[in-house]
Amino acid sequence: MTTKEAFSPEEWKTVLEAPTSAGMIVVTAAHGGTFKETFAMSKAYIEARSEHGQSELLDEIVATKPKTDHTFYHSHDELKTNALRHISDAVALLEKKATPEEVEGYKKFVLTLANKVAAAHREEGQSVDPAEAEAIQEIRVALGSSDTA
Repeated sequence: MTTKEAFSPEEWKTVLEAPTSAGMIVVTAAHGGTFKETFAMSKAYIEARSEHGQSELLDEIVATKPKTDHTFYHSHDELKTNALRHISDAVALLEKKATPEEVEGYKKFVLTLANKVAAAHREEGQSVDPAEAEAIQEIRVALGSSDTA
């Protein structure tokens, strides 16, 4: 099993920040619901903690306070581009250091978080806004995942 000790402090920061980066991509994809969507991100961590024991790596990730990239971006596109790269970098690190099962668990967690954020606020009568659905697809591509969490 892979643990935090397998990563340098900077690598671990990348692994920790990628889930919230995915959440921020979805939060900023459509207008409205920021509070509900941010709360949904926290709730995804709480729910993942309740599945304790399935993956030591994921247990360590969700046991910590969610880490956010505090870089100031000048536009939504700049935020999205950097967040998607951040997600890809995290997956690349995990693919080098973690088991395939741990990598898949991480990808599933990130997609689940993104989906929970998207569903947290109804926009224009839809549970998931088309812009949010597109954002989730971009996150899925960045993860290198075809799953539909």
